[in-house]
Amino acid sequence: MAQRFDMDLVEVAPSESPPVCRIMDFGKFKFDTAQKAKESRRKSATLGVKEMKYRPKIGLGDFGTKTRRIGEFLSEGHRVKVTVMFRGRETDHPEIGTKILDKIAQEVEDIAKVEMAPRQEGRNMTMLLVPNKKGRDAGLMVSLDPGAAG
Repeated sequence: MAQRFDMDLVEVAPSESPPVCRIMDFGKFKFDTAQKAKESRRKSATLGVKEMKYRPKIGLGDFGTKTRRIGEFLSEGHRVKVTVMFRGRETDHPEIGTKILDKIAQEVEDIAKVEMAPRQEGRNMTMLLVPNKKGRDAGLMVSLDPGAAG
C-alpha cells in the first residue's frame, strides 16, 4: 500500500504493543526528528567554566568592570576561574595577587562561594568561584573605593 503512494512504512513507536507504524516519507521523518533533537540541545544550555584574567597593576575602573562581569557570569549559573597573571619581577610579590583575589571573593560573597582557594601555578595565581543557589537571582554591586584592587 505504501509503495502505491510512493511513500515508506515507518515504525514510529517500536516499544508499544503492537508496534505503531505510519505511512510517510522516511527522509522527511528523519529530518524532522533531527531538527527536534537539535532544538532540544539548543534549549538545554550547557553551563561551563568562564575565565576572567587580571594583572597585578590593574586600575580601579578595569577592576570594577571585570568584577561586575564575574557577577553576571555567576548569576547566569556559570563557574568562574579567576586568574591573576604575573610577568617578570611581579612573580616575587604573590601577596599582591592574593590581595586582588581576596577582594574579588569579598565583592561576590553574596552570590558565590570560593570552591578552590587562591593558589600559585607558575606565573599565574588562580581561584575558582561557584554560584550560590540563593545568589543566582541577586545582582552584584561593586564598590570602587580607592585602594580596593591594590
